Amino acid sequence: MNTRIVIIGAGQAGANAAMALRRQGHAGPVVLVGEEVHLPYERPPLSKDALLRPQQARLALYTQEQFAEQDITLKLGLRATAIDSQAGTVSLANGETLAYDKLLLAIGAQPRRLPALDALGECTHVLRTLEDAQQIRAQAQAGKRALLVGAGVIGLELASSLSELGLQVDVVDPARRAMLRNSPEPIGAFLQATHEARGVRFHFATGVQAAERRGDAIHLTLDNGTQLQGDLLVYGIGVSVDTTLADSAGLRCEQGAIVVDERCRTSQTGIYAAGDAVVQIDADGQRSRIESWENANLQAAAAVSDMLDQDLATPTVPWFWTDQCGYNVQFAGDMAAPHWLLRGTPGQGPFVALGLADGTIVGAVTVNAGKDMRPAKELIARRAQVDEALLRDPAVALRELAKMS
Repeated sequence: MNTRIVIIGAGQAGANAAMALRRQGHAGPVVLVGEEVHLPYERPPLSKDALLRPQQARLALYTQEQFAEQDITLKLGLRATAIDSQAGTVSLANGETLAYDKLLLAIGAQPRRLPALDALGECTHVLRTLEDAQQIRAQAQAGKRALLVGAGVIGLELASSLSELGLQVDVVDPARRAMLRNSPEPIGAFLQATHEARGVRFHFATGVQAAERRGDAIHLTLDNGTQLQGDLLVYGIGVSVDTTLADSAGLRCEQGAIVVDERCRTSQTGIYAAGDAVVQIDADGQRSRIESWENANLQAAAAVSDMLDQDLATPTVPWFWTDQCGYNVQFAGDMAAPHWLLRGTPGQGPFVALGLADGTIVGAVTVNAGKDMRPAKELIARRAQVDEALLRDPAVALRELAKMS
């Protein structure tokens, strides 16, 4: 079968989908189109190794030779400008037109912009691309002052890396605590205390009222009247999706994202979407928007399975991770669980937080305890109910509790 498959977006989801097509037997043409000139690379290291150890950082997903061996055509440094879903074609910025039988949009998302901060010039940054990381690293010199706006995952990873590089770091966020949207209270408090012990200063429940550049210094006035000065500023306040391509193809979009079903099919036959640009609606009508490394991989795999008329993999418990201040923190399941209990003591070695709703385990966080994540996910998947005394006791292995449930 000589089905022509075009993938727009040469990031993690797009590159992995291209390779999966070959692994799973697709013999027809595969074309991977990406706006960046680089070979497809992973983004999680941009806030960590790309800043701390840029010479040793391993970012590339695959080599040029691997793409060639798999007969995957790369068109990098090119932007797709329009999709004609009736004709089955994609227009590129260089005037080229690509014909497709099946199309995957893995276009990702872009940082939400703050024009008042962008106006400060080259000392202001967002972090999404390799070039962004390189520009931040070039200015991140020991003794300088870094201002970070946003205390989510990216903000805290940057705080960790920049403080390790010897910078004084201030973090500003209108939320009442760190990682409010995607971590439970005990974990947010632990991470905040850990950063503060390294000298990071947090300014919560306040935003930026005014920003100006005076010579080489950035001056921020916060809503609560606090005055901050810095040498560089990085902000991360969420992402937005450019739906121009989706609109040109007549795809259904909701809340600024492309709507797909559980098989990552869009509203147009033969067109799929995966990754950060997607809101997924399952067979029960439940909507989910997950911006994570794992979700990009899972959605790419689902799209490939449907393209090749193969069965979907069994759904898994949502999972993501962050590395901060020497801690590997992994999250699974529902971070909004109403009740959390701890196995172990924060700050005194590895520990686990388990989230419960009406006695059922629905979420888990491991801190330097990655071996406990698999059994924790099993407990969540089974909606296990376990005596709280056993859950709190680190002497009782989670894998044993998973076997018992």
